[in-house]
Amino acid sequence: MIATTSRPAPSIPAHHPVLRALLSAPYPAVMGVLNVTPDSFSDGGQFVTPERALAQARRMVDEGADIIDIGAESTRPYGDAEPVPAEEELKRLRPVLAEVVSLGIPVSIDSMKSQVVAWALEAGAVIANDVWGLQRDPGMAALLAAHNSPVIVMHNRDRADAGIDIMKDIAAFFSRSLEIAAKAGIPAGNIVLDPGIGFGKTQEQSITALARLDELLVFGLPLLVGASRKSFINSVVPSEPHQRLGGSIAAHVIAAKAGARIIRTHDVLETVQALRVAGAIRDRQ
Repeated sequence: MIATTSRPAPSIPAHHPVLRALLSAPYPAVMGVLNVTPDSFSDGGQFVTPERALAQARRMVDEGADIIDIGAESTRPYGDAEPVPAEEELKRLRPVLAEVVSLGIPVSIDSMKSQVVAWALEAGAVIANDVWGLQRDPGMAALLAAHNSPVIVMHNRDRADAGIDIMKDIAAFFSRSLEIAAKAGIPAGNIVLDPGIGFGKTQEQSITALARLDELLVFGLPLLVGASRKSFINSVVPSEPHQRLGGSIAAHVIAAKAGARIIRTHDVLETVQALRVAGAIRDRQ
């Protein structure tokens, strides 16, 4: 084990104002997933047109989303997604991003390319969601430092390795990412850590990462968990992605109890309800 919650977390500077607002509620913030892609693992193709994408964004806001995470390249956690050039990402984003920003809640840009993130930040996105945790694009950290933008640092691997201690690997990855961030001048208060459920992990390792999530509190940074519709649920109860609502909610409620402060989900309405009911019960214990 890399840590336990009995150890005091290191102190960090005050959170970026956007993060401070998101983290101030008594229950975790809910990040709604908006994929403007034809090939995402769960909802690929459903929101490709600007009209459908905007309608889905409005729906998630109405359902209680605190953040919308918009992505234009599939990063589905099976290693078989086709790489998308930056210009194609931008082509998919240009008709919708400004409209989503206009809905009035923070928007994060889910991209591993600094060129795409730079454009999105100029267009009104306020958070970068980097599935390679500042370690894939050498220009990402400097860009985010220059913009003073919050960043979600996600753990990832090129391939799963069942023989490793996944928690040690996550901790080592985060340590490298935080070194990169510090050297670039990204304040610690701008960083959120995401263990990357389903990414570069076996299904058993994804379950382990959720079970031992509280060990990552040693970094003293907010944790985001996105277990929504992931394949580890199928390893417990055989199911297609659209049939995994129950498993997603179970994982997210447990993650919130372990300290996750942001939950990333495809199913906003149900997740908001589950987290708030769980919080109400907790408060009476």
